[in-house]
Amino acid sequence: MEYNDQIRNRLKRIEGQLRGVLRMIEEDKDCKDVITQLSASRSAIDRTIGLIVSTNLVHCMKEEKNSNGKDSEALIKEAVELLVKSR
Repeated sequence: MEYNDQIRNRLKRIEGQLRGVLRMIEEDKDCKDVITQLSASRSAIDRTIGLIVSTNLVHCMKEEKNSNGKDSEALIKEAVELLVKSR
């Protein structure tokens, strides 16, 4: 699978959020604010995982049509397992 600029940009944004959290901790910011930012980072990570899994599933489904690889049901099951594992 190729990771496009959209995924790279999301990860860079998450990286920036986490740097911000570290800065907040160093500045002894209120724990509610730190938790809020960590939750936002986790949510962004979850959305990125979903994007990667769904993009990969679409890619694999297209390849499966062109070859006699895994059937569609197995590909979908594998994608769901990846999403469950990520939680």
